[in-house]
Amino acid sequence: MTTIIPFAAGEENLDWLALTDALAAGHTLPKAEISDSFLYRGKDTLLQRQAWIDGLGIGVKSATVFPDNPAQEVPMIHGAVTLFDDAHGRLEALLDFHLVTKWKTAGDSLLAARRLARPDSRNILIVGAGTVGRNLHAAYSAAFPNAQFTVWNRTAANAEKMAAQIPGLKIALDLPAAVAAADIITCATMSTEPTLLGEWLRPGQHVDLIGAYRPDMREADDVALQRARIFVDSFETTLDHIGELKRPLASGVISRNDVLADYYALDAFKRQSDDEITLFKNGGGAHLDLMTSRYILDQWTGA
Repeated sequence: MTTIIPFAAGEENLDWLALTDALAAGHTLPKAEISDSFLYRGKDTLLQRQAWIDGLGIGVKSATVFPDNPAQEVPMIHGAVTLFDDAHGRLEALLDFHLVTKWKTAGDSLLAARRLARPDSRNILIVGAGTVGRNLHAAYSAAFPNAQFTVWNRTAANAEKMAAQIPGLKIALDLPAAVAAADIITCATMSTEPTLLGEWLRPGQHVDLIGAYRPDMREADDVALQRARIFVDSFETTLDHIGELKRPLASGVISRNDVLADYYALDAFKRQSDDEITLFKNGGGAHLDLMTSRYILDQWTGA
């Protein structure tokens, strides 16, 4: 019998720190085989991301993106994650697309922060007041329970709305000053040109970049990359596909050797000093969706 896991009930027993441990364990298994496919009908898109990990199974994440839906009061994105078992390829579970995406995206960044950010970090700046920004607050709160959170958004009204929903969340109006005051800066914007400038950074900070996912998108400038030690979740999904690294690599601002490790070399994710700046690029990938889905299913079934 196939297990069906909806959003609200599915996340009742989930834990951010346990998820990051599951992601770390997933990267000790044989390297994932991953691929993406797209189908189009005008502006509408069907996206499928699939991964196969020996020892963990097969995951297929399907999403439909219909840009005109909001005008008809219908959500733009719909989807599901299909999970097949490792031994026989049997259909095991159908999981809510938004449930997997929420926990995968923020958990991906949290795994890096737990290893790269200073443990005494007390001021966390969230750049971007959308859904991902809210999820980042929840995730980072689990690992840094004593931290003060601040949000900055290009449209101040959206930051105010987010702050009204999250007790204790402060609003920043001056982004350079907010960056300078932060120990951790986590960015989840839709920027095509850098929002975060390296000249604003100070020694000891950790930078987490999430928003850029296309070749024409960037959240941090060249100086930020040059000042930091750079890490990624996956070489395969970031270096040649996302403008955050693709563009500065192509222009020679940084070299391939400057991107120090991905999660398949997780032991390399460590600080060399309290004063260095670390930078993590969250590129996602179907293998992370698979690891997250397996964790969610295990929590659902009590495995």
